[in-house]
Amino acid sequence: MSEHTQTSSSVVSWLLADSPHNAFQARCQRAYISWLSFKSNPIAMLGFFIVLFLCLVALFAPLLTSGDGTTQELSNRLAPPSSEHWFGTDELGRDIYDRIVWGSRVTLYIIFLVSIIVMPIGLIIGTTAGLFGGVVDATLMRITDIFLAFPRLILALAFVAVLGPGLENAVLAIALTTWSPYARLARAETLTLRNSEYILAAQIMGASRVRVLLAHIMPMCMSSTIVRLTLDMAGIILTAAGLGFLGLGAQPPLAEWGAMIASGRDYLLDQWWVPTIPGIAILVVSLGFNLLGDGLRDVLDPRSSGGH
Repeated sequence: MSEHTQTSSSVVSWLLADSPHNAFQARCQRAYISWLSFKSNPIAMLGFFIVLFLCLVALFAPLLTSGDGTTQELSNRLAPPSSEHWFGTDELGRDIYDRIVWGSRVTLYIIFLVSIIVMPIGLIIGTTAGLFGGVVDATLMRITDIFLAFPRLILALAFVAVLGPGLENAVLAIALTTWSPYARLARAETLTLRNSEYILAAQIMGASRVRVLLAHIMPMCMSSTIVRLTLDMAGIILTAAGLGFLGLGAQPPLAEWGAMIASGRDYLLDQWWVPTIPGIAILVVSLGFNLLGDGLRDVLDPRSSGGH
């Protein structure tokens, strides 16, 4: 026990050393200090635990459920919550608890795919416009303005109408309507960075604009875009649920929370649990991502935390 304590104290001392000996130690120190700052915010930690719980539920879905949520049992349809069916059953006798758990996988699948599409597009367009300026900037920003001019859900509906209903098409439609704010944010960051001394030094040493863009500008814009993405997760989840509610997202019998609300809205007054439980799931997960995003903003963006 004493050896473990000594090892832990030596690691903490290494992480809090006044003068790091190498770049790796400096990165570890920065990450550790950021974690301490994040951990001191109870609201952010609540969001972190909600998101972590969602990930664990999605990961261990086969162990947490008795089926895949698609098995129908018409003799037991619209059963109220009980010890056998914790959240009751829907109009086809399917266990709502099982469908909520399996629906968490669909939600994370949408979040993951939208994230890996949106961030690169927004970063590339925004940093390119900010660094090159001129005609490139004007052209890319006018395209961005066109996407910003339309409400996100309406534009997503238009894309899904063209692409056709389905989970992958819904993800693509959400991504195509979400990237524009990230481009604006990355451009604003680039405009403040492109005349920095270290950027000018890299250019004097012969670095091309492409190298400056990839090696210096984009890494500096990552933190703000990550914060923005985390804060946008609630909107992404709600847009996906809206498409599912309208029958344009994940198709039956796949468990998707928005589609579950749509199929259960006719039973809201008498069998309230059918549409209410998936609605609560959307609410809790959206709240978790919002709280997590607020905490990350305080840690990754010093300007928003009053210069702590």
